[in-house]
Parts: sequence; structure tokens; C-alpha cells
Amino acid sequence: MDATAVAGCFRDKSILITGSTGFLGKLLVEKILRVQPGVKKLYLLLRAPDAASAEQRILSDVIGMDLFNILRKKYGLPGFQSFIQEKVVPLAGDIIYENFGLDSSRADALSKEIDVIINGAATTNFYERYDVALASNALGPRNACEFAKKCPNLKLLLHVSTAFVTGTQEGLLLEKAFQNGETLREGYYMDIEAELQLVDKVKSELKAATSGSSEQLEKSAMKELGLKSFDDTNLSKLRSEAKMDSGDDIIFNFDPKRIDWHSYLVKVHVPAVLKYSRREKAGA
Repeated sequence: MDATAVAGCFRDKSILITGSTGFLGKLLVEKILRVQPGVKKLYLLLRAPDAASAEQRILSDVIGMDLFNILRKKYGLPGFQSFIQEKVVPLAGDIIYENFGLDSSRADALSKEIDVIINGAATTNFYERYDVALASNALGPRNACEFAKKCPNLKLLLHVSTAFVTGTQEGLLLEKAFQNGETLREGYYMDIEAELQLVDKVKSELKAATSGSSEQLEKSAMKELGLKSFDDTNLSKLRSEAKMDSGDDIIFNFDPKRIDWHSYLVKVHVPAVLKYSRREKAGA
């Protein structure tokens, strides 16, 4: 299928896009509006407290970029503004919630209008809070799929994965369907519900241990919890950088899979952070 045929598929279609404020998202929005001005609507979902804030964020973080100068030149500034108002609909919501956080009447009306969903929202931070990463990169796609099931006119659901889902594999990699819980690590199964329960448990224990957890302590604990996914691939990179061989692991007695990360967080990391913060307060 050539580019002209692809552009033709979007004529008179309503498209829901998540992640439009990201690097790829901006490019996608501009490209669709430029090559297929006959698109019916672009619904852009983004985090914002209300509709007015969502519109302002779209204008400043997406439409206001130099990327759209070609369209400004084509239509002239007044014509460009009218074109954007006609085609682009900001939606205040979040992929981490059912129905993207939209109220039931808005979600129901939207589901009847949508022909295409492009889910490009994700976090690519290597040291992200574990609860945030789970919500965005695991629950987000699930919520997109659940919403897609409610769209009677849906022609396409496209999920844009991060650049890191293939791990360290090289060369031409074809798409492969995974079963729920299956991962790139052979023999490793990831139970998302169990991981969510672990997050809740760590937060509860942290709150109990500190008589009401502070945001900074919770943030630190969630980032440390994310390190539990440290695997043999990362360990191989460490060996390479440190010019170690596998026998050196015995000397250092370091096997990340044998570490009880939950115990470490509750009994070592959190108490250490508390002790440090109290010492800082005393010295202030």
C-alpha cells in the first residue's frame, strides 16, 4: 500500500490519538492534517484538569510548535486557526483510567464516533516510579483495548510500543503476538495484577512505618521497586563495562534474582531514607 492509499484511508474518519504531546505524537498529528486535510476529526487525549486546560495545552505543546509552520503558510494564520478548530478536539483524560477518565456520557458518545484509535502514550523513563510505569505502559494499553471494544465503527486499533520492547535483539524483528504475561525473558512470566498488588502493599507498609508516608519517600520507594526488574541482560552489560567474567559473580555474591526486593525496601531502604531525612531536619 503506497502513501496515497494510506492517506485515503483517513478521509472522513474520526481518529482518537493518545500521546499527542510526545515526540512521535506531534509528528503524527501534523502529518495527518497535512497529507489528509479531509480527515473528519482528530481527538487528542491528554492529561489536563478540564477541557479549557486541555485545549490550552494542545495549542501550546502541539499546534504551537514550528512543526506546523507548513500548514500555517498553506492556510494563512486565520485560515490555519479555523482549520485546527474544525479538525482538532482536545480531550482531558488519562490512559491509566477506564474509559480514559472520561465521564460515561462523553465516553459513550465518543465510542460511536471513533473509526481509528492510535495509542502512543507511554513513559520511556528508565528510572520511572514503578507504579507510574505500570499504570502508563501496562494498564494504559489495556484500557485502550477495552475502550476499542466499545466502538462499533472501529476500523483499526494501532498500539505504538516504546523502542525498548525488543530488549537487546538486533536486526530485522518481526511483530510477534505474546500471550498475556509472556515476556522476552525465556521462562519468565509477569503477572500484572500481582505487580499492582505488590505496589499497593509496599505503599501501605511504607505508610504504616512512617505514620503517613510523605510524597518524597513514596517516590523513592517506588523507584527502588522498579529496580527489581533488573535482569541478566543488565547484569551482562555490567560485567562488560567492569571487564568481569561470570566467575566474578561468586566473589561479589551478586545475583539480582536472589534479592528479596520487598524486604530490602521495607527493612533497609525506607529506614535509611527516614534516618537521613531526620538527620537533615536536625541539622537545619
